[in-house]
Amino acid sequence: MATQLSEEGEVAVVGSPGLEVHYRECWPALVRLGRLLTGSQALGEEVAQEAYIGLLGAKRPVDNPSAYLRRSVVNRCVNAGRRARQEQRYLARQREAAVEPPELDEMWDRLRRLPTKQRAVLVLRYYEDLSEREIATVMGCKPGTVKSLSSRALEQLRKDLS
Repeated sequence: MATQLSEEGEVAVVGSPGLEVHYRECWPALVRLGRLLTGSQALGEEVAQEAYIGLLGAKRPVDNPSAYLRRSVVNRCVNAGRRARQEQRYLARQREAAVEPPELDEMWDRLRRLPTKQRAVLVLRYYEDLSEREIATVMGCKPGTVKSLSSRALEQLRKDLS
């Protein structure tokens, strides 16, 4: 059993006209079942398509294609739901692990009040651990300018802290 794509974009099953008719008649119901089980039209179409691919690739003849396809759609939807729940748990764990460093919480208000270039110099120096030369390269200025900006920024932070 092989498939062929017609000029109209329709799938034709070579050597099995009954399956082609079955596809035309049952496709909407299988997509609807998939949509109802997953809550997504796109995922419903995907699982219905995968079910038909599974039917075409079956090693033994299938006596009841409708039952086979319905069961296949249900199984694929259950698996998709399982994958989605695993993803959600994984993402929740990642969000919990991605807690901002305490120094950002404590210093951010003070850093935010600094002019942009001064703030950039301090962040690159103390948070990114770059040298003055590396900071100058990143900012497109001279190392002397980096020293000056850093000095002014630190002086302003000292005033804010006292």
